[in-house]
Amino acid sequence: MTITTSAPNPKIGLASRIVNGILAIAPLFNLAKQRARKMMIERAESMGVNWRQIVADLQKQDLEAELVKVQNPNLKYPEYYLKHFHAYEEGNLGWLPATEVEVAAYAVHSRIWNDDKPPVQGDARLRQSYLDIVKEKMPAPQNILDIGCSVGMSTFSLHENYPLAKITGLDLSPHFLAIANYNTNLKYPQLIEKGQIQWIHSTAENISLPDASFDFVSCFLLFHELPQDATRQILREIRRVLQPNGYFAMMDMNPQSDIYQKMPPYILTLLKSTEPYLDQYFSFNLAQELVTAGFASPTIIANSPRHRTVIARVA
Repeated sequence: MTITTSAPNPKIGLASRIVNGILAIAPLFNLAKQRARKMMIERAESMGVNWRQIVADLQKQDLEAELVKVQNPNLKYPEYYLKHFHAYEEGNLGWLPATEVEVAAYAVHSRIWNDDKPPVQGDARLRQSYLDIVKEKMPAPQNILDIGCSVGMSTFSLHENYPLAKITGLDLSPHFLAIANYNTNLKYPQLIEKGQIQWIHSTAENISLPDASFDFVSCFLLFHELPQDATRQILREIRRVLQPNGYFAMMDMNPQSDIYQKMPPYILTLLKSTEPYLDQYFSFNLAQELVTAGFASPTIIANSPRHRTVIARVA
């Protein structure tokens, strides 16, 4: 499905409002978070991903040394980022969430497609489905910014599809970036040797890089974790750091998907317990806001039953 004009975003329905009321009750909110986390661990281990062992092995590494290499100690975190994300009390600012990012991605994305391919491949398929569309719709970039790069999974996928490009990964979590830096040394040392990769600890609203620094800015599963005001600021900042004729692309949940429209209330409760800004994301008119930020009307394509790819060129 390709959409080049904005479609009306789904309104927050009765079921969603009821769920919001439930999650406003602290004991029920905590119960929902615990249940969501338990389900993810069980799902990962049911398909052969040894969640606990993988996390334990990673936590044995000298991650504090990696943290020092990437952390900006003077960075002030936006208030919205200090919320509880993904069932973690510390949100994204701690070693437990950082060391569980990759295994959690395998679990969350394992049931996107109902076919005969192994569920453990779901995460890689999702990332590639996005990049296949990007490669079809825009020329190969030379200098890429990956905003919300987390522990580097999206950044490394970009490298595998654009092996000659220089890539900058940007994230607000120094713990995530420490894991990204560790994995770079472990799996992609040639990127360091060739100067093709760097990690930046920064907000996306105020990137300390010159205007027109990149010909492509990519955001993978970022915007559903943001309030609307932050999203608007980030879109303007993306426009600033893009070169003339540069491209912005993002992949995230698709508010028009029937899966979200028809989601059972108990599943919606679990989802919202880990995603505090989901209602704001679903009601955000991204196509119009991109035009307002200085982009041409975007192309929007469903790249999975649950996700959409949005591509916009600098106007």
